[in-house]
This record gives sequence, structure tokens and C-alpha cells, in this order.
Amino acid sequence: MVSSDRNQINRELLLAALGDEWPADLIETAAELVADSSSRFPTGPRRLPGDLVRAIQRERLLVGMLGAVSELGYRSTNVQEVIERAGMSRPTFYEHFANKEACFLAAFDTCARRLRDQIETAADEGGDVWRDRIRGGFGALLSFAAAEPDAARMVIVEARAATPDAARRRIALFDYFATCIDEKVRELLPGGTTHSPITASGVVGGVESLLYARLNKGRLDDLPALLPSLMYFAVLPYEGHLAAGEELGLKTT
Repeated sequence: MVSSDRNQINRELLLAALGDEWPADLIETAAELVADSSSRFPTGPRRLPGDLVRAIQRERLLVGMLGAVSELGYRSTNVQEVIERAGMSRPTFYEHFANKEACFLAAFDTCARRLRDQIETAADEGGDVWRDRIRGGFGALLSFAAAEPDAARMVIVEARAATPDAARRRIALFDYFATCIDEKVRELLPGGTTHSPITASGVVGGVESLLYARLNKGRLDDLPALLPSLMYFAVLPYEGHLAAGEELGLKTT
């Protein structure tokens, strides 16, 4: 049996995933069932509607997949590893997912959506200043990786070689970020830009490569401190060395 520390579920994230369609008293009852996946999901009569029970089961399985993949890697993860971490039975797993890959893809989609939403929200706070938007987005990315390393590892590392569908979803996510950068540069950079969209793809690819290496090596303690370097890398092709140097605090004379 796996340890309770390894099974701990983030209560806030899990309850957020359940949505707000149920009354508060039912959500509080649900919280008692999702706080720690080391306890098996109770059977028999429940005070919760069937739809809410199924939602909780699904989210526990996704968190179980997230923990298993982070610790073991996708290739070494099997359904048993997932259900042990989720406190679910094998029949319950197959009520929700056809196989390991389906569960992994659902977990990936959940993590990717959360990452995308956090980046978009932070970028929007930059208003009409393109560098402020990029800075906010990069800051949110680094904060996400530092606060949710398992989720970041799933999106950036494990999906890369898990399955063809996972790799395609991963590529689509980073293509989306590159498109956002390209569009905002053209819209907000003074004088616009004549750069190819490939420039934005190169920026995103460089950031992804750096985070891939850090997550693979478990070097997460200094992630927020990387922001000035990422900003230098992003600004350089669009505004040149002097402007990029400002992001590093370099004197520009």
C-alpha cells in the first residue's frame, strides 16, 4: 500500500474541478471524501448525488495518474499504480476510462487547461504593453512549474514521449502559446513587426527546452529567478540587445 504522503490530494484544486453546480453543503461533504486519496472511496449508501460521486471518482483517478506518472514515468505506470493512489477499485477505473492512455490524456488536458488559464490571466494584466504581457505570462508559467511540479512534468516532460496523441496535444499547446506571442507582438509592439511567426515558435521552444531540462533533473528551487533570463531571450529577437538587456538589469548606453 502506498504511503499517505504520496497520495495527498490538493483539496482546493480538486473541489474547483468539481464545479459549482452543487450546493455548498454537498461540496463540503464531498471535501471529506477527496482530502486524502489514501483512504478508499466509501461504498454503500452516500449522502451525495450519483453525478457528484462520479465526478469525485474521476478527479481522484486523474490525481492518481498525475502522482504515478510523476514518480514512475508514463511507461512504467500501470492501472494498478493509479488506482492505489486514487483509493479506487479497478472496475471503477474502467467505468471512467477505457485504458491507461485515456486517463493520462484526461489528466493532461486538465493540467494544460489550468496552465493556459493561469498564463492568460497573468498576461492580460499586462494590458497593452507587450513586454508586460510576456513577463506576466512567463511569470505564471514559472510559478505553475514551481507550485505544481507534477502537473508541469506531465505537460512538459511525460507527454513528450507518452503516446502519439499525448505528443500531439503537447505540440498544440505550445503552438497556441507561440501564436499568442506572435499576435500580441504584431498588435502591440511599436511599429509592429516584420518577423516571421517562427520567431515566436523559437521563443516558446527555447523556454520549453529549459523547463524540460529543469523538470527532468528536479531543479525546481530557483524557477522564479529565471524570469529575467526568459525575458531577455524573448525580447532579443524583437527589440534587440539593448532592450533585452533592460530585462536583465544591464546598463544600456
